[in-house]
Amino acid sequence: MVDSSKFDISKVVDDAISVITNPTDFYRNMQRDGGFAEPIIFLVVMAAIMGVILTVFSLFGAGRIGAMAVGFGAIIFMPIMALIMSFVAAAIMFVIWKLMGSNESFETAYRCVAYASAIYPVVAIVSIIPYVGTIIGVAWGTFLLFTASVEVHQLARNTAMIVMGILGFIMLVMNLSGEIGSRHFESRIEQMGNSMEGIEDMTPEEAGKAVGEFLKGLEDGSKKSE
Repeated sequence: MVDSSKFDISKVVDDAISVITNPTDFYRNMQRDGGFAEPIIFLVVMAAIMGVILTVFSLFGAGRIGAMAVGFGAIIFMPIMALIMSFVAAAIMFVIWKLMGSNESFETAYRCVAYASAIYPVVAIVSIIPYVGTIIGVAWGTFLLFTASVEVHQLARNTAMIVMGILGFIMLVMNLSGEIGSRHFESRIEQMGNSMEGIEDMTPEEAGKAVGEFLKGLEDGSKKSE
């Protein structure tokens, strides 16, 4: 059950700095129980900051179009999606850690995952460079989960390195594939948008042909992004 811990922004900032600068010490001393409120608040704040950064980038047309297109909606959308996905990720990691021999609870698994969101703002900044944000985000997140495996769940370092390495590789392939498809789709949309410019000056036949090419390109781009 979520407790009603008082919101303390200074603690959120301190925890974020600690996760980024000294994750080993943070996870080693991380409180393993006490309710879900504190880690949820931390994650929502990190995701909101990420949403603000993406929104600022969108104002200047920077970063991935697919990620930025929501504009100011990212400030609301990001925390909601991050919260939902955090429980999914925590459930997956809970099972993995249990199979590896951990005796910790789901709450502890959730805290490990939630506090790893400290990297969200940094990843959002570097995401302006194609694929760099994805690579850094997955690699960094994998390292934090490895650290949590050793320091929180008391698992063997070599075993944790192998399991988290495999998990990180799978996530990297999936995320890079998704970004490649997304960028290809966005490129097609931009090209088709350019082809539609000046349609008001076309004859009905030319306009019909342009619309047909637009729809065909949209369909092709959608298939290649799958």
